[in-house]
Amino acid sequence: MSEVKDAGPKLANLVRSGDEQTAAIAVTDFVFQANDISNAYLVTTSEGDVMINTGFMDNAERTKRLLEPHRTGPLAFIILTQSHADHYGGVPDFVEEGTQVVGGPGFNEALGDMMRLQPFFGPRSGKLWGATLKRGNTPKAAPEVKPDILVDRRLTMELGGRCFELISTPEGETIDSLTVWMPREKIAFTGNLFGPVWLSMPFLNTLRGDKPRLVRNYLKSLETVRDLGAEIVITGHGEAIRGKDRIRADLDRLHAAVSYVRDYTLGGMTEGRDVHSLMRDFAWPEGLAIGEYHGKASWAVKSIWREYSGWLHYEEGTTALYGVPRTSVDADLVELAGGADILAARAQAKLDGGAPLEAIHLTDIALSAEPANARSLAVRKAAHEALLKESGGSNLSETMWLRSEIAAMEAKLAD
Repeated sequence: MSEVKDAGPKLANLVRSGDEQTAAIAVTDFVFQANDISNAYLVTTSEGDVMINTGFMDNAERTKRLLEPHRTGPLAFIILTQSHADHYGGVPDFVEEGTQVVGGPGFNEALGDMMRLQPFFGPRSGKLWGATLKRGNTPKAAPEVKPDILVDRRLTMELGGRCFELISTPEGETIDSLTVWMPREKIAFTGNLFGPVWLSMPFLNTLRGDKPRLVRNYLKSLETVRDLGAEIVITGHGEAIRGKDRIRADLDRLHAAVSYVRDYTLGGMTEGRDVHSLMRDFAWPEGLAIGEYHGKASWAVKSIWREYSGWLHYEEGTTALYGVPRTSVDADLVELAGGADILAARAQAKLDGGAPLEAIHLTDIALSAEPANARSLAVRKAAHEALLKESGGSNLSETMWLRSEIAAMEAKLAD
């Protein structure tokens, strides 16, 4: 059984690993890897080449330069495993006369939704990923990409003695996700179906926001890949996973772990427990833990709860049915408390007592009424610093969120 290693601190480096790359990695003598936010792969055949993903638009020139020495003929196909820009961003730089771009089921709709909502998602992505990706103030825009071929469920293509079976495996990250299976060579390209780190918890609903990834479909896609009997699995990040027995054992373990989180959540729902207590109380049973470097099991509990129960949590009561949030009475609460400074003092007491989340709740109320209150900003900053220290920095998403909040408080205190 494979061990879950502490990959958390390395995760940020994975998405920047191409920065110092000087030569493509030879995964086999016909598969070559260029590292990027999500990696790009060149597959050579006797009649031309195939690209599986093209990396991010910011890095397309570098990616093309790394793979150029291994080109053997015209680029026949670019296969995109999903409709996120770190997979298709380099398409305009790679496409040649005669190149056909291939996308998965619903690629155009998924990409259209993402592009339409960029005014919503863009600032959220910037908050989380801005410091990690270091894109600067004027990042390149994602290109317009429209595949020439759209896969429905499965599509088989032959080129130069190699067979490529394109299989719909949705919900790892997108509804249009594809796995590229080379049955003769026993190689599966899974893109980001299994997340940025092998054998880790899927992120069923990212902090940035996106359509929820349904756990039942994720498990079906996992089963589809597991049943292929791959001897090499090539993911969107890091080194290829090798060995049929290891791959089978790892995917069995991943399936068991995600199924446990699902069953834990549904069991709690049938017992009448609320989602917040289920999140707080989650713990892995002995021997079942997997990595939590991007997604977390406790966050998956909330995602699964919503998948099965919908948007209304009954404990929220009548106000949840209407467009008047609790924050609408924050000013009243601050006035009744005697001012934001008094709430800040109570928040400090909570923090001193080892309750940083309760402290943040109180500063939420105080700052809603008095956004520039220095004492509340200072306590809120300290509470986030306490959470960051407690987290150990193992989960990149959590770390990026907490650091961005700390930076925001620092900026406001400096005004």
